[in-house]
Amino acid sequence: MRASDRAYMALREDIVEWRLRPGAILAEVEQSERLGVSRTPVREALSRLTAEGLTTAAGGRGVVVTDISLENIDELFELRETLEVRAAALAAERGEASVFAELRARLLDAPALLSEDDPARHEYYALVGRLDEAIDAAISNSYLANAMRSLRVHLVRVRRLAADDAARLHAAAAEHAAIAEAIADGNPRLAEAATILHLHRSLTHVKAVHPAR
Repeated sequence: MRASDRAYMALREDIVEWRLRPGAILAEVEQSERLGVSRTPVREALSRLTAEGLTTAAGGRGVVVTDISLENIDELFELRETLEVRAAALAAERGEASVFAELRARLLDAPALLSEDDPARHEYYALVGRLDEAIDAAISNSYLANAMRSLRVHLVRVRRLAADDAARLHAAAAEHAAIAEAIADGNPRLAEAATILHLHRSLTHVKAVHPAR
C-alpha cells in the first residue's frame, strides 16, 4: 500500500471514529510524524479527505476536521432517503432472496451482539455493514452503489454523535430486519416503506440527542 493511502486510511478512520474531532487542526508536519510518513503523502491524504468533505481549508490555520451541524444532518438524510429508498426497491426486484433471508435472521438476533463486552459495537455494526454490502451488490448499479458508499462515511460520524444508545440500537436492528425481510420477499414497495420508517426514526433520534447549535 502506498504511503499516501496508508495516511489517508489512518486519518479517515480517526475522523470517522471521532478520535480527531471537529475543528481539529491537521498540520502536515505533526501528522507526518504521528503516522510515520513524509509530508507529501500526508498532503495527498488531506486533499482526498477535503474532496470527501471530511476536512476543509481554514484560512491561515491550514486544514481542519469539518463540523457536523443539525443543518448538515438534515441534508445528509435528505440525500440518504433519495438513495437508500431507491436502492431498497431495486434490491427487492433484483436481489437473491436467500441472502436477505439469512440477513433478516441474523438481524433479529442482533441484540445479542449489543453487550457491554463490546462497547464500540464492532460486531453489530459489521452485521449492519453486511446488509449495506448485500444491497449494493443486489442493485447492479455501480453509480448508485458508489454514491451510497461516499455518503456512509459521513453517516458513521453521525452515528457516533448519536451516542450509540442501546435502546435505539435494538430498535434499529429490528428495522434493518424488516428491510431485509421485504427485500427477501421481493416486495419493492414494502422495502421502500421499511427504509423510510428506519430513516425517519434514525433522524428523530439524532436530533433528540444532539443539541442545536
